[in-house]
Amino acid sequence: MSAVGTTELRARFARRLSDLYGTEVPAYTTLVDECHLVNQRVLDRDGAAAERFGSISRVTAERHGAIRVGTPQELAQVARIFGALGMHPVGFYDLRDAHPQPIPVISTAFRPTEPDELARNPFRVFTSMLVPEDRRFFDTDLEARLRTFLAHRRLFPDELLVLADRARADNELAEADAARFLDLAAGAFALSPEPVDRTWYAELERISGVAADIGGVTSTHINHLTPRVLDIDELYTGMQARGIAMIDEIQGPPRWHGPDVLLRQTSFRALAEPRRFREADGSIGEGRLRVRFGEVEARGIALTPRGRALYDDLVAAVDRRVAAGEGSRQEIGAEVWAAGLPSSEIELARRGLGFFRFTAARPGPIPIVDLGTLLDDGWLTAEPIVYEDFLPRSAAGIFASNLSDAGAMDASQGGAPRDLAWLSEAIGRTILVPEDIYASQQAASLRDSGASLG
Repeated sequence: MSAVGTTELRARFARRLSDLYGTEVPAYTTLVDECHLVNQRVLDRDGAAAERFGSISRVTAERHGAIRVGTPQELAQVARIFGALGMHPVGFYDLRDAHPQPIPVISTAFRPTEPDELARNPFRVFTSMLVPEDRRFFDTDLEARLRTFLAHRRLFPDELLVLADRARADNELAEADAARFLDLAAGAFALSPEPVDRTWYAELERISGVAADIGGVTSTHINHLTPRVLDIDELYTGMQARGIAMIDEIQGPPRWHGPDVLLRQTSFRALAEPRRFREADGSIGEGRLRVRFGEVEARGIALTPRGRALYDDLVAAVDRRVAAGEGSRQEIGAEVWAAGLPSSEIELARRGLGFFRFTAARPGPIPIVDLGTLLDDGWLTAEPIVYEDFLPRSAAGIFASNLSDAGAMDASQGGAPRDLAWLSEAIGRTILVPEDIYASQQAASLRDSGASLG
């Protein structure tokens, strides 16, 4: 009997989720169609340059999803399922202090980490977990009731977890087991027809729509699914032309004449989806919830810690000028970027602001010289390492743009300390640091280039 390896299992799962979400949220299919059209136009216009950050086949297949869970136990089970797909927890994101709207969750992202696996299928899932212990959002009574509710639900069947553990241990599943795994996994992330307790959901929604989406229902589901596009500004305009309501702005760096860095994201607004509700008298009624949307992303160069610090300074400068009423965020952003960020990839590399893979362009040996000279004299070429991760501010901005109200938070209360080490211990998995992954890839390329150059 043939076996299905980890990479193929991941690719099949990504396709299954895309098909599922397109059925549940038809506007997502419109988004994917528009992405294909934009990507083809950019490819026709720019040729090989359009594939600077990944082949068109990779970009076309690329997706990231988002899910939300309530407890470390649930997140640990998520880690087992995605571990079967060769996806590891990378990065720690705390959205509880995020601008423009605090959200009572911490997050990580599950994704492949090796360059060849990312090239084959770069599926990622941004996974958020509620923090009921944070007194800024939940008092002791609500925390206790929320914990009781979460403890009594079961998101993932035992059979799915057993198959996931087998796939992770063996790096494959038999064809029949793979089919069963995909059925169970896709089913676990489908929107449940189970009625929602209207009173309980509304109580949590007054705190945060995200809290209600996590703790107000008995299941989890795909909150959004994200294709990748080569020109997000053109996509934004194209979706509006199709009559799809988009959020107010593109999140992340502005459009400007220099290198694309990090991540730009936007989405269409959450749609009012029909749901069944259990009323206070036990009867079942009808209603609508706005929690799910379609996101789209454009990826750029991963920044080093020095580059990320500069990025944060530029964002702060834009915020100050926007608050002072000096113009639109896009206009001010492009101006600030032009003044503060190098306008070429090679200068990003020379100044140690971006991560790159270096390749010896001609044979050595040569005298030992600095990196800038090697680049300037043509001894090395620099290929940008694509940013594979997320920006807390952008995630919070999109979440906030798709919530019906601002929720409630008492800043005078103490929070609940959470960090990468805490979450790693809580779920029994080492959460990797994105910059460490990029730095390792860059260092390996420099070692190989150094050997070639003697």
